Amino acid sequence: MAANSLSIEQIATILNAVQSQATGQAQLANINTSDFVTVATTTLQTGYDTVLNAISQVLSRTIFSVRPYERKFAGLEVDNIKWGNHVRKLSPVDGEAFENEAYKLVEGQSIDPFIVRKPGVLQTNFYGQDTYSKTITIFDTQLDQAFEGPENFGNFVSMIMSNVSDQLEQYREDLERGALANMITGKVAGDSTNVLHLVTEYNAVAGTSLTAQTVLEPQNFVPFMKWAVSFIKTLALMMSNRSAKYHMNVTGKAVMRHTPASRMKMYLSAAYENLIDASVMSSVYNDEYLKLADHESVAYWQAIDSPLSVIATPTYMKADGTLETANAAQTVNGIFGLVFDEEAIGVTFSDQATTQDRNGRGRYTNMHWFETARYWNDFTENAVLLQLD
Repeated sequence: MAANSLSIEQIATILNAVQSQATGQAQLANINTSDFVTVATTTLQTGYDTVLNAISQVLSRTIFSVRPYERKFAGLEVDNIKWGNHVRKLSPVDGEAFENEAYKLVEGQSIDPFIVRKPGVLQTNFYGQDTYSKTITIFDTQLDQAFEGPENFGNFVSMIMSNVSDQLEQYREDLERGALANMITGKVAGDSTNVLHLVTEYNAVAGTSLTAQTVLEPQNFVPFMKWAVSFIKTLALMMSNRSAKYHMNVTGKAVMRHTPASRMKMYLSAAYENLIDASVMSSVYNDEYLKLADHESVAYWQAIDSPLSVIATPTYMKADGTLETANAAQTVNGIFGLVFDEEAIGVTFSDQATTQDRNGRGRYTNMHWFETARYWNDFTENAVLLQLD
């Protein structure tokens, strides 16, 4: 029983048994792995050397377990702002074309060159910001007895700082998930024409009657996905054309939008992407497909245990330009992906700062991290939700 104790045991017998099975000299049989596999425990044990049994054993090594974390959806971050709180966006509204009067000249009459044609402009506004802070305490010497020397203690402090950085990255990621969830549920609640149901669309074309479950069956999945890839390629091309589709418009002020590939983002559910890859469809689903836009494979949209679903109570823009908050939570399942303009969803930081306060009497230093940001949605920009239903 050496694996989880401070004693040193002989394991030659176990080693021989493992090797015999591994090399085909013996049939598969039980191996008591608990005799040689060390398992992490929170219990601190003490012991003595195995020769004199008089000298206490010491820690041979301290492992500082931390690794840098890079948040998902980092591509949603846009330029920093410092001054002001109210952000406005001005969008031109197309006017009508008129007859060419140069081909309607009448003897003795003049053409009025001073008729006023005011340019149409739509102003949308963003208000408010979100802020939070984090604090960690670093002690002067109170932890010295726990480390072998200043270098060891320095590694400990470095681990703590790296962990804070990882936490901040995840805070940003989780809030970006919230921004995506608001757009997804806001589309369902207020812009359902730009929610496309892939299985329904496929059934209409192929004359089938598949469901979200039967479409995943092997005999149905390959032809469906070939069609779906083509459908998304066509959608991306259509969104690159200037039109009033694929976004919400204010009544009387329809805005023409176009989203070229360089400005397009395509977030697709990893579960479906991996199914496509496993189907060996390299001739259809390849790098060229992903190069249609800034692509990210989404492991889960909101909750890791429900990777294809979102539940949120969104705020979205109505046709009169005012905001509406849904009366109840919107549940969206089977999310295949979201294709959107880079200006439709994003985060802008207005204040990121780090300060520290030294407590001389307590002999410790508090370090503080502050962030103020605006996680925003613009429903007047192109964004299309794809569902597998």
